Amino acid sequence: MPSYTVTVATGSQWFAGTDDYIYLSLVGSAGCSEKHLLDKPFYNDFERGAVDSYDVTVDEELGDIQLIKIEKRKYWLHDDWYLKYITLKTPCGDYIEFPCYRWISGEGEIVLRDGRAKLACDDQIHILKQHRRKELETRQKQYRWMEWNPGFPLSIDAKCHRDLPRDIQFDSEKGVDFVLNYSKAMENLFINRFMHMFQSSWSDFADFEKIFVKISNTISERVMNHWQEDFMFGYQFLNGCNPVLIRRCTKLPEKLPVTTEMVECSLERQLTLEQEVKQGNIFIVDFELLDGIDANKTDPCTLQFLAAPICLLYKNLANKIVPIAIQLNQVPGDENPIFLPSDEKYDWLLAKIWVRSSDFHVHQTITHLLCTHLVSEVFGIAMYRQLPAVHPIFKLLVAHVRYTIAINTKAREQLICEYGLFDKANATGGGGHVQMVQRAMQDLTYASLCFPENIKARGMDSKEDIPTYFYRDDGLLVWEAIKTFTAEVVDIYYESDQVVQDDQELQDFVKDVYVYGMRGRKASGFPKSIRTKEKLTEYLTVVIFTASAQHAAVNFGQLFLGMYPEEHFIEKPVKEAMARFRKNLDAIVSVIAERNKHKKLPYYYLSPDRIPNSVAI
Repeated sequence: MPSYTVTVATGSQWFAGTDDYIYLSLVGSAGCSEKHLLDKPFYNDFERGAVDSYDVTVDEELGDIQLIKIEKRKYWLHDDWYLKYITLKTPCGDYIEFPCYRWISGEGEIVLRDGRAKLACDDQIHILKQHRRKELETRQKQYRWMEWNPGFPLSIDAKCHRDLPRDIQFDSEKGVDFVLNYSKAMENLFINRFMHMFQSSWSDFADFEKIFVKISNTISERVMNHWQEDFMFGYQFLNGCNPVLIRRCTKLPEKLPVTTEMVECSLERQLTLEQEVKQGNIFIVDFELLDGIDANKTDPCTLQFLAAPICLLYKNLANKIVPIAIQLNQVPGDENPIFLPSDEKYDWLLAKIWVRSSDFHVHQTITHLLCTHLVSEVFGIAMYRQLPAVHPIFKLLVAHVRYTIAINTKAREQLICEYGLFDKANATGGGGHVQMVQRAMQDLTYASLCFPENIKARGMDSKEDIPTYFYRDDGLLVWEAIKTFTAEVVDIYYESDQVVQDDQELQDFVKDVYVYGMRGRKASGFPKSIRTKEKLTEYLTVVIFTASAQHAAVNFGQLFLGMYPEEHFIEKPVKEAMARFRKNLDAIVSVIAERNKHKKLPYYYLSPDRIPNSVAI
C-alpha cells in the first residue's frame, strides 16, 4: 500500500504547541484518504518549536496530491496550535511543501495547498478553484471594513485586539513587548513624575534635560548639546524624525511678508531675498495643516496652545540650511510678527521651539500615524480580503503587513482613543489629532507615497544643491532595491500586461484600497485598477517601502528588511530574487556605514539592517 512521510513543523512562539488530537487527510487527483491520527507512542507530539515526522499509509493510489486537510480535536482543554508548514514525501520520493504559518483555534480544520504560487488563471482543476474561492469568502467575513472616525481611512472592524482574527493578533510575547514598550516610553518621558511640568510654566531650559535623562546615545547627546543652534534646527528638517515637510521655495508666499531688509544679515551671497529664491537657496516649511485645529482642553486646569507656523530657511555658503524667518500663525498682522535671528536671543529661540512643537504634532499624527500605520493597515486588510494565500502577491506582501492591523487596533484602544495617551500628553489631544487626520486625508495622494516623486515634487532632488539630505539619498537607494526585487517577482508570475489586467484578484485588491482605504477619493490619485507590469511593480514598491523604509525613517525600528523568516514562497526563482535583494541591501548598508564613519551626526534610520519589514515589528 502507498506510504507517505508527513513532516509537521510547529511554531516556536509562546504557546504554539498543542496537546490536542491532530488528524490529517490527503486529497489527490485519484481519491481522498481516510483521516489519520498523527501520534507517536510515548512521545509528546507538536511541542513548541518541534518538527515531527509520521508515516501515513493509504489503501489505494491517490494520484497527484492537491490538498492536505488538518483537523484539530480537543484532548483535554482547548488550546491553539500554530502550524508553520507540512512537507510530504510521496511514495515515488518527491517532496511537496505546504506552507501554513497560521493558528488553528479550538476544534478547527484548515485545508492547505502546496506552496507554489498560482494566479487564478493557473488553476484549471475544480477542487483548487473551489478552495481558492472558499478561502476568500471566509476571509471577507473575518476582515470587515469599519469607519473608526469620519474622514479616516477605513480600518478593521474590531473594537479591541482580542476581536481580531487569531492569525493577525500579536503572538503572546509580541503582546508583552507592546505593553513593556508602552510602559518604557512612559518611563522615559517621566510622564507621571513630571506631569506637573506639563501643567505649569517651566522655569528653565534645563528641564528639557530632566525629561530625556534616560535616553542616551551619540545622536541624542549631540542634539541635546546643540539643539538651540540654528544649524541643528535646520538639520532636523533634513534628517530628523520628520524629514518630509521641507520644500524648496519657488515663490515667497503673500501670507509671509518677509523682505530682504528683514533677513539681510542672514543672506551671505550679497543677493536680494527674491534673487536667493530664484537661485534655489530658500526653503520653506509651512504648518498650515494646524491652522484652526482645536488645542487640548481635556484638563480644565491646564491651558494648552497650538501654532500654525511658517518657517523660511536658507542654504548658506557652508551648505548648511538654517532658519531666517518664522511667523507663528498663518495670517500676517501686527499681532503675528515675523521673528528673525537678529531678534533677542530668547525671542528667536522660543519661536523655533514653537516650530519644533508644531513639527512634533504633524510628525506623530500625519507623517507617522496616517502615512505609515493607517495606510499600511489599508493595504493589509485589502490583501487579506482579496488575495488568497496561494497568490504570489499575497506571499510577497504578507511579511510587510505583519502585526500592522494588531498594533493599529492597540493604538485605537490605548493611544489615540478618548482618554488615551494623546489626550494626556499632547496639545492636539482631545480631538485635535482627529481633526488633523481628517484634514490631511484631503491631501494624501498616491504620488506622495512614491518616494522619488515626493522628493522631486518638493524640489529636494538635487544632491549637488542639497548635499546633506541623507534621508533622500538613502531612501532612493532602498526604493530602487525594493523596486528591482518586486520587478523580478512580477516578471516571474506575469508574462505580459494582459495577464496583469486579467488577474481579477489583483484588481479587486487594488480596488479595495481605493474604494475603502482612500474612500473613493479621485483626487487621491490612487489607482482603481492596474494595467501594466510596470505600474504593478511601482504599486508593490509603494506598499513595501511605506511599511518598511518610510516607517523606519520616521519611527526607527530594529529588525531587518529583506529577511523572510516565514517561507511562503517555495519556488527557486523567487528565492534567488530574494538572495539578490538581500545582496543589494547589504551593499547599501556598506555605503551608508562608510558615509557615517566620519560624521559627527551619523544618519542610519534608512540603513537596511535597521529597517523593519512592517510598521509593527
